[in-house]
Amino acid sequence: MKIKNIVFILLLTFNFSVFAQQKMSQTEISTFKTNLIEANKKIKSLTADFVQYKHMDFLSKDIESSGNFYLSVTNELLWKYNKPEAMSILFKNKKMHTKSNGKTSTVDLSKNKKFEQLNNFIVGSYTANFLNEKDFTISYFKDGATKIVKLTPKQKDLTKYIKSVELFFKSNEYILSEVKLIEPSDDYTKIIFKNKVENAKINPSVFSL
Repeated sequence: MKIKNIVFILLLTFNFSVFAQQKMSQTEISTFKTNLIEANKKIKSLTADFVQYKHMDFLSKDIESSGNFYLSVTNELLWKYNKPEAMSILFKNKKMHTKSNGKTSTVDLSKNKKFEQLNNFIVGSYTANFLNEKDFTISYFKDGATKIVKLTPKQKDLTKYIKSVELFFKSNEYILSEVKLIEPSDDYTKIIFKNKVENAKINPSVFSL
């Protein structure tokens, strides 16, 4: 194949990928927000498996982790990493507790805005609290049947840690399927949720390290 034809195909592919994502209309936004709020009223807890990708420009390959996810809308959230090594991160009572290699530590979330916001976005996506436009500029997009909510922080203290956050909702689902936290450097953390189960009975001991 001639180089000219290859370049044409690459440009065509690039243009298609750029324009595949479209802005939602006001009617679509209104319907999506209403359905999301109504759906989340029914969610009391959630369990899922997750795969996390940490992308940094200076690395040739993303750092991949995986594990289990437990959420209670009483504001308890546990990330239980199984690979590449065992580690638990628990958000509870406005604190972040970590356990690794048998050792535990606790951090006040008010002193770590990045983790505080990640916790708020995840929990907020199941209570629709992230729809508050006081703190964020919110844009709504669609890519096929997938709905994408993009949040850009307005507060200067947040922009030091977060450039934007993208929340993905597949098809007609109103449970978060993917979150992408983009840093000012354009490095990002992407988390994909799988095997989600709503209102699963979670033993309270799960939220204890």
